[in-house]
Amino acid sequence: MSSSSFSRPGAIDLSQLAARAKAAAAGPTPGAPGPAAPAGGPSYVLESSEQTFENDAIRPSTQHPVVVELYSPRVATGAQLSEALAAVANASEGRFLLVRLDVDTAPGIVQALQLQAVPTVLAIISGQAVPLFQGVLPRDQVQQAVDQVLKTALANGMVGRAQPVAPGSAAAGGDPVDDGQPDPRFAAADEALAAGDFARARDEFDLLLKANPNDSEAALGKAQAGLFARASVLDPQTTLTRAADTTDVQAQLDAADLDLVSGEVEAAFERLLAVVRRGGADRDTARVRLLELFETVGPSDPRVLAARRGLMSALF
Repeated sequence: MSSSSFSRPGAIDLSQLAARAKAAAAGPTPGAPGPAAPAGGPSYVLESSEQTFENDAIRPSTQHPVVVELYSPRVATGAQLSEALAAVANASEGRFLLVRLDVDTAPGIVQALQLQAVPTVLAIISGQAVPLFQGVLPRDQVQQAVDQVLKTALANGMVGRAQPVAPGSAAAGGDPVDDGQPDPRFAAADEALAAGDFARARDEFDLLLKANPNDSEAALGKAQAGLFARASVLDPQTTLTRAADTTDVQAQLDAADLDLVSGEVEAAFERLLAVVRRGGADRDTARVRLLELFETVGPSDPRVLAARRGLMSALF
C-alpha cells in the first residue's frame, strides 16, 4: 500500500528532468502570470520553470499528487483551461498541487516528455508522470480527470497535503517559495508513513491534534493513517466473503475500509449508509465510521457532500 506501488501504462521516467535541472546554469525564467489566487483564500497553483521543475513538481510528488499544466501564452484558448484547473486546485484545499509550466521557456522538458500539443495536462505521483488529457476541457471534465488522480493516490497510500503557495512565489511572478520539502510538523508522522507503520503515523497525528485540536491537516492525516492501519491487517478475500452477510456490521466496516483504499469511494459510503438505513443498535457504529471516512476523503469532495445528504435522509 505504499506510494511506491503507483504504476500505470504510459508512465514517464522523469529522472532525466532532474539531471537537466542540476545541469542548468541559468536562473529561473519567469513564465506568464498564472490565474489569480482566490480572494481571501490560499492558492495551490505554482508557476515553475525548467530549472525549478524538479523541486516544484517531481520531489513534492512523493508527498502528494502534483498536476502539471503544460501551456503556451501563444495559445489564447488555454486561458480557459488555466482558470478551470486553478479553480479545481484551490477548491481541493491541498489534496494536490497544480504546477504550471510555459513550454516556450522549457525546451528540455518538451523534449523529455515528447510533447505533441499544448495545452497538455499530466499527473505526477511518486516521481512518475502519466498524461491526463490534451486541449481545453470544461471544469466538470477537469474535475473528473483530477478525481481519478486523487483516487489513485489514495489507493497507493499517499496521504500528504500540499502547502499553500505564498504570495510573492513563482505563481505571482517572484521566486518560488515551495521547495518541495515536507512540513516539519509532520516529520515523525511522515517517517512512520514512509516505513509503512500506519498505526504509529496515526498516533503521531493524534499527538499534534492534542496540542492543537483545530489543526485540520493533522485531523486529515490521522483519519487517513487510521484507515490504512485498519486496512493493512485485513485479508481482502476473507473480508469481502464475510461482507456478503449484510447483518455482520464489523464485516461491513472492514469492507468499507477496503473499498476506500481501492478508490471505490461511493461504494464504501453506500455500504455504510445501508447499515444506517436499516437502523437498530449498530446504526450509530456505522454513522461514526462513515464520518471518519468523510474526513479521510475531504469535506469538500462532491462524493462526501452527496453521502452527507444521504446520511441526513437516513437519520431523519
